[in-house]
Amino acid sequence: MKILIIEDEARAASQLQRMLTTCGFEYDLLDIIDTVENSIQWFQGNAAPDLVFMDIQLADGLSFEIFQKIEIEAPIIFTTAFDQYAIQAFRVNSVDYLLKPIQDADLKRALDKFNRSNKPNTLDPSVLRQLLSSFQMTPKREGILVKDGSGFFQIKVSELLYCYSEESVTFGVTSGKRFIINETLDELFESLDPNRFFKINRSQIIAKNAIEKIDSYFNHRVKLTITNPREQEFIVSRPKTTNFKEWLNM
Repeated sequence: MKILIIEDEARAASQLQRMLTTCGFEYDLLDIIDTVENSIQWFQGNAAPDLVFMDIQLADGLSFEIFQKIEIEAPIIFTTAFDQYAIQAFRVNSVDYLLKPIQDADLKRALDKFNRSNKPNTLDPSVLRQLLSSFQMTPKREGILVKDGSGFFQIKVSELLYCYSEESVTFGVTSGKRFIINETLDELFESLDPNRFFKINRSQIIAKNAIEKIDSYFNHRVKLTITNPREQEFIVSRPKTTNFKEWLNM
């Protein structure tokens, strides 16, 4: 079985491969792709795989944008941490999904469904528009529960300057303090307002109002000066640079 993984988090892609092996699913991995742009180029230059595992939030946008540019003649299993409204939309459109963090039983269910149907996946343009709209309209959180010694307390999202992941721990930083957040960086980002926060690379999320200065950086990237940097560097990854500049103009 030839599979393609479209996922912008290397750790999530590796975990999925291990889980597929544990499930006894025999496969040849064709490639792992982390952007909308590279996905489009891959499908234009290669024969359709037998199965695609596709994350929704990619390095340069939503994976639904791929279907607006090209037709994909392969079954798709989406992986998502988004809310139940979007999941219902997938079900209506006969597209299976894995809700992050992926559970073994859910993966097996999706593979069983794939083995029973094994039919190409066609997404209607009107359904795509509804899906994109549902993501844009999803209410974003206003508070975050953070650790404080042996207990927890809530901080306002509006107080966040940036968040980052270090050794599998997610940290949030305000003007005066750093906190541990009991969520993965992906889970946190998908719950934040995309007009106010941007995931500049695999391990950092920044708030728009925390940016003090933007400088050109080598290899067509940009480097940011951020309020209360705490000895961190903030460099926008190359695939996200164009989208980042557009985001600043929103």
